[in-house]
Amino acid sequence: MGILFFGLVILVHELGHFWAARANDVKVIEFSIGMGPRLLKKQKGETLFSLKAIPFGGSCLMQEDEGPSDDPRAFVNKKPWRRFTILAAGAVMNLLLGVIMMGVVVAASPMVPTTTVGYFHRDGITQEQGLYTGDVITHVNGRRVYSHLDITFLYIRGDRSTVDLVVRRDGQRVDLPGIALAQLPLADGTENYHLGFWSALAPRSVGRVLGSTFTESASMTRIVWLSLFDLITGQFGLSDMAGPVGLVVMVGDGAQSVPAGIAQGQTIAQALSPLLFIGALISINLGVMNLLPLPALDGGRIVFVFIEGIMRKPVPKKFEGMVHGIGLALLMLLMIIITFSDIIGLIRR
Repeated sequence: MGILFFGLVILVHELGHFWAARANDVKVIEFSIGMGPRLLKKQKGETLFSLKAIPFGGSCLMQEDEGPSDDPRAFVNKKPWRRFTILAAGAVMNLLLGVIMMGVVVAASPMVPTTTVGYFHRDGITQEQGLYTGDVITHVNGRRVYSHLDITFLYIRGDRSTVDLVVRRDGQRVDLPGIALAQLPLADGTENYHLGFWSALAPRSVGRVLGSTFTESASMTRIVWLSLFDLITGQFGLSDMAGPVGLVVMVGDGAQSVPAGIAQGQTIAQALSPLLFIGALISINLGVMNLLPLPALDGGRIVFVFIEGIMRKPVPKKFEGMVHGIGLALLMLLMIIITFSDIIGLIRR
């Protein structure tokens, strides 16, 4: 299940490139899912469609990868804005898929979570420090809150023993700095700091479902950016990252709850919600990461397109190829390290 789900995210990404290439009249030589030797292949028109042995990654090979060409349909000969459209289409499709998955998750729930304080834990002490039921959380540790997902994530990024909150109460802004948090017991017997309250739930409506879908998707996008920043600054380590193996395991864990949910009388959409939530996070993560201006990624290639547009002449292909080659080597090294970390973590489970 995990491999199939991960493959779906990759398929949607490559279809974005493929459809954009077709829309811009660019010849696609091969469309493939997976890496390594081909298991299945079928020639359809000018494009070879193939399924490869290693179930990670994919490609949409265009004329550019075959070197310079006089063919007007070659990617390299298209105007910069057309190349930008093709390069960005994969990430855009992943972001769109993430929004759709999140929409199903929100719509499947009979109630929609909000950023309003609903009720307090019996051992929580935040109420004693000026927080009340009905307060709308607008900022956590100085950052704007867009959805209930932001509240927990932004709190975790702090020192966790205290939190700075800004709330809207009766239409007025109220600052609550330095709220001390209580340590509450977890299911495994350990203790951890807890905000001490839960968000209120609102009845489902078309407006709330649409609004929550986009705010939670926006929150996920920001979570990816902030997590990357925390990784670069050393707040998180490589052990906190998940590679292909870790993602497959994560999806597999989410899939285990599906049969139990259906057995308990949930609808298919409700039973699939935990799995779709993970899928939305993975798809949005892939979309955001691919737009980073790093060599070998779509974002890195877009940078060279922008340079060409500004300079009115293309960057020498030899130099661009060398940059992407080095970037690809470093990316593969990082993936090997993360995959090794995933396997170690899997063994220790």
